[in-house]
Amino acid sequence: MRDRPVESVTVIARATRFSKRSIKGPSKRQALRMALSMIDLTTLEGKDSAEKVRALCRKAIAPSELAFDPPLPSVGAVCVYPALVQVAREALQGSCVKVASVATGFPSGQYPLDVRLEDCRRAVHAGAHEIDMVISRGLFLEGKYDEIRREIQQTRAVCLATAPGQSAPHLKIILETGELGTLDSIRRASDLAIDAAVSVPGAAAPADGDVFIKTSTGKVQPAATMPVTLVMLEAIRDHFLATGTRIGMKPAGGIRTAKSAIAYLVMVKETLGEEWLTPSLFRFGASTLANDVIRQLLRLELPSALDVGGGVRYAASYDPSE
Repeated sequence: MRDRPVESVTVIARATRFSKRSIKGPSKRQALRMALSMIDLTTLEGKDSAEKVRALCRKAIAPSELAFDPPLPSVGAVCVYPALVQVAREALQGSCVKVASVATGFPSGQYPLDVRLEDCRRAVHAGAHEIDMVISRGLFLEGKYDEIRREIQQTRAVCLATAPGQSAPHLKIILETGELGTLDSIRRASDLAIDAAVSVPGAAAPADGDVFIKTSTGKVQPAATMPVTLVMLEAIRDHFLATGTRIGMKPAGGIRTAKSAIAYLVMVKETLGEEWLTPSLFRFGASTLANDVIRQLLRLELPSALDVGGGVRYAASYDPSE
């Protein structure tokens, strides 16, 4: 793990510059479509129902009912609790949209490890393509890094222990950066998560995109920020330079505008390279972001769909908690 402190002033200054970049014309249109394809639509509420998940899946497959040419891309994934994984799998059958499931005692992680692993096991057996796990932030803040390593390795081992012929789910490791306190802690947690996930005893090294690190559950503020994401991207970059393995990244929570999403894409490209500009290596955990991206694409591609007053005649709205 990195043994020198993060230069916070430099990180914040760099992150601020990314948000000031201006992209226009065909490049902006391409960036907006790319951002849409990278969104994980999420519903993680106590009132979630099968029909609510089916409606979310319909939006995931076809984000707008308007006739864009070419059609808008589907989003990257739909993220639900383990009990609703099977409903999502059935609703998304035949599409390219993945089913992600939170697990390991989301969002707090304050359960015994065997309970958290069983939570993950149930989601895997139900057919989740991706598992979003939470680390025990209390253990991390107490400096019990070996215990964090063990819970990550055992969670990935559960993902790898799938039925014959079934692909192992990808693992996204949620750090809950808003509770870690400093950029130094976030960098340490990023390094720890990556190192643990790629060194599961008895398992082969992961392929590109098999492992992600993720900022937040969306239940704690602050969630994703540009400086935090930049620190995590730099951890991914350093791991790639050392090993050649590409780890994925998912900022989640608080990213609500198309302009912000484009700034994140610029940061990814300039920090990691164009290879990471794909849903297999970068995702947004930001359900409400989809609505603003669609509105901006309407202005660029289908201005006739706008009212005279500037409103949108149609935008598939969905506004759950992120």
